[in-house]
Amino acid sequence: MIDRRLFLAAGAALTVPGAVRAAAAPADPDAPHFTTGNARWQAAYDKALAILAGNVQVMPYVNRPVLIEGSVYRGIWQECGPHEALVYRKWRPDVARDSHLTFFELQRADGQLPANNKETETGFGQIQMVVPIAATAWELARATGDSALLEQAYRGGAMWDAWLGRYRDTRRTGLVEGFCTYDTGHDNSPRWRGLPNQCPNKNAKVHAADPALPRLCPDLSATVYGGRLALAAMADALGQRVEAERWRERAEALRGAIVARLWSAEDAAFYDRDPQDRFVAIRSDILSRMCGERVPDQAMFDRMWERQLGNPKAFWTRFPLPSIAVNDPTFVRPIPANSWGGAAQALTALRAGRWFDHYGRGAEFTRMMDQWCEAIQADMSFRQQIDPDTGVFTKGADEPDYSPCALVMVDYTWRLIGVREEGEDLHWTIRPRHAAARDAVLALRTDGGRRAAIRYRGDGAELTLDGRPVARVSGGAARLVTDAAGVPKRLVGVDPASQRVKLVRPGQGDRTVRLRVNQQLAV
Repeated sequence: MIDRRLFLAAGAALTVPGAVRAAAAPADPDAPHFTTGNARWQAAYDKALAILAGNVQVMPYVNRPVLIEGSVYRGIWQECGPHEALVYRKWRPDVARDSHLTFFELQRADGQLPANNKETETGFGQIQMVVPIAATAWELARATGDSALLEQAYRGGAMWDAWLGRYRDTRRTGLVEGFCTYDTGHDNSPRWRGLPNQCPNKNAKVHAADPALPRLCPDLSATVYGGRLALAAMADALGQRVEAERWRERAEALRGAIVARLWSAEDAAFYDRDPQDRFVAIRSDILSRMCGERVPDQAMFDRMWERQLGNPKAFWTRFPLPSIAVNDPTFVRPIPANSWGGAAQALTALRAGRWFDHYGRGAEFTRMMDQWCEAIQADMSFRQQIDPDTGVFTKGADEPDYSPCALVMVDYTWRLIGVREEGEDLHWTIRPRHAAARDAVLALRTDGGRRAAIRYRGDGAELTLDGRPVARVSGGAARLVTDAAGVPKRLVGVDPASQRVKLVRPGQGDRTVRLRVNQQLAV
């Protein structure tokens, strides 16, 4: 639990970026640093960062830079923009902040958040949400000590939750209803076949007069569930203990309703329910979105993994994860542009970091990350989607320079061989034999102001914090989890095969262990 006085004191020390007119920013000496002797990997990584820098733009109505979606999408969307900017925050903290504040500043008096802010319009014709903006705002505010963002996100998030309760629960189930295709961002998906893309007259409070509407949607409900947990954490940080408990109670009630109404134990899948109370039994990336908000408990997830997400005949394809299971009869081939009817989407790949490790599947995530990075390096155009069987990017209407794809390349590089902050801990993932690790050097400034670095030499890597040795890890692949001061806590098996790993700590001697797949070993 966070002490509000300490949180606000941290916020007072934060330099809040002022309004800027140009999207460009000078090079930040504290931005994460990555170099590798693998020229192919370096070229893809550097191009990804250049694309992201070019996609920092000023949109109408809010005269500060945000990270836009790129490619043909000239704007920022609520379902993905704040999360993408959060991933990018170590390079442009001002952009991460303003990519959240844009939505709160454009929020209507009745509580409705815009679905997007584009060059052509600010959109209110659908709710279009996936990763909860309350969750990413809370993570950003907590990491940076930004009390102003915390307070604005809490007010805005609570108003948005109330708006959804008023207008998107017409069947009074406590769940969140989908009125149109764009509500879930599932363009060209068989999930919404034959139904409108947008709400009538661009009014997200009403749906078309169609017997198939409204639908009870598990993923929209999961977004609100995750948002309520974030609002509870914000309320705790603001010293509002009663409010925090109320948000937690409402979140758990919603999770119970999701599982009771929208989970099919027979199929190990979550489905929409139509107005006739029938499942819309199409196995889609609803499943991964539920995991992103951690709706399934471990036992439920394990069934989903065995039957669906980890099944090579369904979602665990050569290039995971397709937007529709490949053995679902509705899978759309040939794959068209902008298709949530089967293509593996860069957005899904980027969001995968929110749940794989939580459910103990970090080793499997390694395979997915390697496959996506290979697909990107083989193409280098950074488009929206790939064929889940071949890894070939869709050309044509899917234009290059798509921010989520660029972020996948950057984020996956650090997840595969680098150091990352996870809550109060540092995760040092060491893979001496990985393609990206050839003479690689990685360094970043932690939220606490320390410089964490990894230097690969020979069969291992040296880990330092402010130049002080933390450990040397050699031999096989492993993740060393330490606290913020670099004190080791555990080793984690992150390779699809068991690994023999040698850990050397200053003043502690050395230790050689055999790490099983996904094993966690205290040190």
